Amino acid sequence: MTRRNQTLFNLPLFNQHQFNPPQLNQVAIDQLQQGQAKRLSLLWQWLQQDETRLAALMVCQKVMQQQGITDWLISAGFIRNLIWDNLHCMTSKSLNDIDVIYWRDNNPSSAEDQAIEALLVKQIGLPWSVKNQARMHLNNGDVPYTSCADAMSFWPEKQTAIGVKLASIDDLTSAEFQLQVTSVFGLSCLFDLSLSPNPKRDKAIFNHRVSQKGWLMQYAKLLVTE
Repeated sequence: MTRRNQTLFNLPLFNQHQFNPPQLNQVAIDQLQQGQAKRLSLLWQWLQQDETRLAALMVCQKVMQQQGITDWLISAGFIRNLIWDNLHCMTSKSLNDIDVIYWRDNNPSSAEDQAIEALLVKQIGLPWSVKNQARMHLNNGDVPYTSCADAMSFWPEKQTAIGVKLASIDDLTSAEFQLQVTSVFGLSCLFDLSLSPNPKRDKAIFNHRVSQKGWLMQYAKLLVTE
């Protein structure tokens, strides 16, 4: 897999005041495998049913647009756990943290992260955690990341390397947005209930996280695979 490899899906438009189920157009269906189209449709359905996650997406889009940041995602457990919860017929748990990642190399400081967190909290009091991926390679001993998707491609487990965002369609004043889903390793590894290490990382890190997070106890259907 190249460092820039990612799977990017665009779901159809919706208005910020009305969340309607998407109807995949024929072009989208032709471009996606039938199973992939179904997974996208389910993901959208589950997001619609989660008022907190929808509110978080709208607030994050507003703040990032104000800051002029275009490469951003709400990532990790925000989507991973939503999918696992629904596949286990469980009510979605409270969000312990909301991992917002962005990439901007003109000011890769923690001070900017904290300023953005403060703006998000001012909009809605959720447990935001904001990190500029332009500097996170320093924590992991990697070469500099070139984007959010590139940064996620180094995360310890494949199922965590997924993020979503709302993208304004025509201009900055548009009230219509498109849900963009970026999944470095594709959606199938999340929907097949596997839990697998990223070959770019030491497997010991993966094993520690699996134990620390208690995923196998929380989600009985998960199966660790290579």
